[in-house]
Amino acid sequence: MQVKICGLRRTEDALAAAAAADWLGMVFVPERHRRITPPQARHIADAVRQQCRLDGTPAPRLVGLFADQPAAEVNAVIAQGALDAVQLCGQETPEYAAEMSCPVIKVIHIPAEAGPESVDAIEQRLRPYRAAGCRITLDRLVAGVQGGTGQGFDWRIAAGLSRRGHQFLLAGGLTPDNVAAAIAAAQPWGVDVSSGVETAGAKDHAKIRQFIQQAKSSQLRITN
Repeated sequence: MQVKICGLRRTEDALAAAAAADWLGMVFVPERHRRITPPQARHIADAVRQQCRLDGTPAPRLVGLFADQPAAEVNAVIAQGALDAVQLCGQETPEYAAEMSCPVIKVIHIPAEAGPESVDAIEQRLRPYRAAGCRITLDRLVAGVQGGTGQGFDWRIAAGLSRRGHQFLLAGGLTPDNVAAAIAAAQPWGVDVSSGVETAGAKDHAKIRQFIQQAKSSQLRITN
């Protein structure tokens, strides 16, 4: 089970997550309260990679979140060396994704009112991105916000896509208390959390550890 801890802004939070997470996410979307600058991201990336070298452990992959920003701008950030992948959270097309100079995760937003009957339509939306080589994240659609809202969607949609052979990261409203149930219901390839491991708007290291432990142990229960 892959685990992504997103919305990281402080080096100490990234180091806490890097101990067991597979992916670390940093936000570059303008006007988002979790946004950081490329120099801040590079400082975090250097600290994480150095700590992992000292520990002799694999470094998590570092992901930059963008939304409807010029491709040249995104590639300029990638060129600075902090990122291993980008997550596109807006209305980017498969053609736009193909312009990226590193691997891409594309977010597919699910409306709150959508139910299992929406699986066909959502599958049609994600297929072109999978054909373009993108990984997929399923997240809740919230008008004017591209994620990190703490709001979920109907996990039966994700379960339907999983049964059809689609791999994806499940996001939206996950917490240490419900991630095991989400994994059991949706059978995702991985899980993605931001606000669900925060207390009063700041990353909570105890919640990060609990979330990762629950996610990883849930995978063991499912496979065994």
